[in-house]
Amino acid sequence: MSQQQRNHKNINRRTFLKYSGMLGIGAAFGGLAPISESVALNRKLYKVTRTRLTMGTFAAITLMHRSRAEADDVIGKAFEEMDRVSRLLDRYESTSPVGVLNRDGYLSDMPPEVSEVLARSLHFHKASGGAFDMTVKPLVDLYKEHFAVHGTPPSEVRVAKTLDLIDVGAVLFDGHSVRFAKEGMGITLDGIAKGYVIDCGARVIKEHGIQHALINAGGDIRAIGGKKSNVPWRVAVQDPEKAGPYVDILTMVDGAVATSGNYEIYFDREKLYHHIVNPKTGRSPLQSTSVTVMAANVMDADALSTSVFVLEPLAGRRFIETIAKAECLILDSNRKRVTSRRWPSA
Repeated sequence: MSQQQRNHKNINRRTFLKYSGMLGIGAAFGGLAPISESVALNRKLYKVTRTRLTMGTFAAITLMHRSRAEADDVIGKAFEEMDRVSRLLDRYESTSPVGVLNRDGYLSDMPPEVSEVLARSLHFHKASGGAFDMTVKPLVDLYKEHFAVHGTPPSEVRVAKTLDLIDVGAVLFDGHSVRFAKEGMGITLDGIAKGYVIDCGARVIKEHGIQHALINAGGDIRAIGGKKSNVPWRVAVQDPEKAGPYVDILTMVDGAVATSGNYEIYFDREKLYHHIVNPKTGRSPLQSTSVTVMAANVMDADALSTSVFVLEPLAGRRFIETIAKAECLILDSNRKRVTSRRWPSA
C-alpha cells in the first residue's frame, strides 16, 4: 500500500470516528461495537452486529434473525462482497480498474460493476445539470497536494488551468470500455461508489432470505425490513458541529439515506476548501454544511447528496423535488434547516 493510500484511509478513519453520529448507528442500534454482538431480543429473533473497517471507514451490519449462526455467516458474506466491489472502484489502488483508467487514460473489458457505476454517474451528471461530475479528480488532487506542500490554496491560474480537464463530455464510454479524450484527466467515484458498495452488501443479505437488516458505512445507511415486523429502524441526523441536539431523527423500514458535508475531508481549518468542489467554478461550495438525502438505494442517495451540496440549498431543494422517491434535509452555513416538501418532519 502506498503512502497516499495509507493517508487516505487514515483520514477517512479519523473522520468517521469524529463524526460517526452524523447518521448515527448510535441511534440505530446502540453505538459502534468493534466486536461481534449477539443479543436475544425475544424467542424468535436475535440481533447480531458486526463492525469492521472497509472502504477506508468503519462499517457495521446488523441483522435480526432467528439463527445467530446463520446471521453471522450472512454478515461475513456481505462484507466479502462489499470488499470485492470496493476494490474494483478504488481510485487509490493503481491496479484496480479505476486506477488503471486514471493511469492509462483508457480501460477495456471493464467489470460490470464499474460499468454500472460509470453509467449511473453519467446519469446524475445530466440530471443535476453538471453538479455531479466524476471528472473533478484533478481539482481535488490539486487542492490536496497544494495544501499539503504550501498550506495555502492554489492560485486562480492553477485552478483555471485544471478546470480545462473537468469535462464529462471527454469521457468516451460505450458500456464495455472507456477512454479519456484529454490527457491528464481522471475520475473519482467517491461521491457514488460507497453507496453502490453498500447496496451490493444489502443485495447479498436479501438473497439469503434475511428480512430485517441495517448497514451503516461511515454514515451512509441502507435499511431492510425494519428491526422486526412493524418496528422501524431509528436513524439520527446529527449536527455536524455537535453543537446541539440531533437535527432530526428518521424512522426507516426500507430505503437508504446518505449525507455529504464539508466536515468529512477538508484542507484548511476554516473548511473553506474541502473535498467537494463545484466543477464549474473550481471552488468548494460554502452555503451548506451538510446535506442528507433519502432515496430508494444508497448509490442514488450518495450521488444526490453530493449534487445538492454543489447546487447549494435552494437550487438543491428544487432539484430533489424533481426526483421520484427522493427527499432532502439541508443544513446551511447559518445552521438553518432547508427541507424538501415531503421530508418526514417538514
